[in-house]
Order: sequence, then C-alpha cells, then structure tokens
Amino acid sequence: MVSIHTVFDFLAVVSSMAITYTFYRWRLDAAAAQIDRAGICYVVALVSGSVIGGYGFGTLNLWLSGDQGIGRSIVGSLAGAIIAIEFFKLWRGIYNSTGLIFVPAFATTVAVGRWGCFLSGMDDQTYGTATSLPWGHDFGDHISRHPVQLYESFSMLLFLLVATVLIGQRNEWFSRNGFYALVAFYAVQRFAWEFLKPYATLMGPFNLFHLVCLGLVIYALAMLRAKHERADS
Repeated sequence: MVSIHTVFDFLAVVSSMAITYTFYRWRLDAAAAQIDRAGICYVVALVSGSVIGGYGFGTLNLWLSGDQGIGRSIVGSLAGAIIAIEFFKLWRGIYNSTGLIFVPAFATTVAVGRWGCFLSGMDDQTYGTATSLPWGHDFGDHISRHPVQLYESFSMLLFLLVATVLIGQRNEWFSRNGFYALVAFYAVQRFAWEFLKPYATLMGPFNLFHLVCLGLVIYALAMLRAKHERADS
C-alpha cells in the first residue's frame, strides 16, 4: 500500500515541475539558459549534493535524537545542493547566481510536501511539541502538538506568492538575488519552527537543524553582500 507521504512526495514533484515549466515559459527562460550553459555536470552536482545532504543531515538528526533509522531532510537537501553547486561554480569560474529558476520549484515542493509530513502522523518524525493552542493537532499519541509542518507550508506559500509578484514585475533586485532571498527566508522561518520540535539539542537550545539553518543564513547574507560590492565596484 502506498503511504500518504509518498503520495504527497509525488504531488510535490509534479507540482514543482509544472510550476518550473510555467515560470520558465513566462519569465525565467534566461535564468534556465544559465543551467544549459553550465552543462550536465551542474545537474550531477546539484542532484548528488541534494541527495547526500538530505539523507546525511536527516539521518544524523535522527541518530542524535536516539533513533537509529534513516531520515531525510529538505533543509539538508538544500544545504547539500548549495555546497555542491558552489564548489562546481568555483571549479568552472562561474560567479553569477544560477539559482533563480529553482526558486518557485523549491517553495512549491515545501508548500505541498509538508502536507504529506503532517498527514503521516508520528511515524514521520516531524511533529511539533505539545501545545494548548486551539489549532494544536493530535498526531496519534493523544497529545495536542504544534502542526509545524503546516507552519512551514504556509510560510513558503507566502514566499511563493511574493516571488511570483516580483518575478512578474521583472524586479531587478529579485532577478539577481532571488535565490539568496529564498535561502535566507527559508532558513529563518525553519530556524524558528525548530524550537517547536522535540529533537535532541547540540548547543544550548539549538538542534542540528538550527545550526544548518544558521549556516544557510550566513551563506545567503554573504552572497548578497558580495554581489552588492561587485555591483558598486
């Protein structure tokens, strides 16, 4: 029997492919052309980094929390893909951002895919801590918990709506920096929701994903500053 999580994973993939194609035809054909020029090695680096980061960070977080299973993490996938692509760009001497075409797809993947996490209950290991708030949800253990999956889904849906407006307006700043804006926004909102999850902590109140998110924020801000300085020089 196919799990509900698998169904929503499939829906997330189909939705992200559809929205990528739509944005490509509408506004982002030039952004997609950068990927074509980078060649197949770019795609290999992207996919490899995403898979290694996703399963690596996801599994490590489970182990740190006392679960010896295999985990998968969307923030880990993002971090792994960024590391792999930045090394690839350094090797190829590419200095401009190549990630704008992935902005609608990533936001859609999270917005749709997190519903699969939410509907999977306790087995998914993404449930929140206990809460007395009226929108708390019982994931199967008879405890009202924060639906952190939906917090993340709605956050990224909001970002997608804003990004759609800016891309539609051909906003110059967003055209140059949209990917870094996505990384910063996703990392900040994810950092906040991590305080509502029962994962093992590593440094004070911070768990592994807090640290990954902090690294992503530093990366995004550093890239934005570097692009700003190059534009002023």
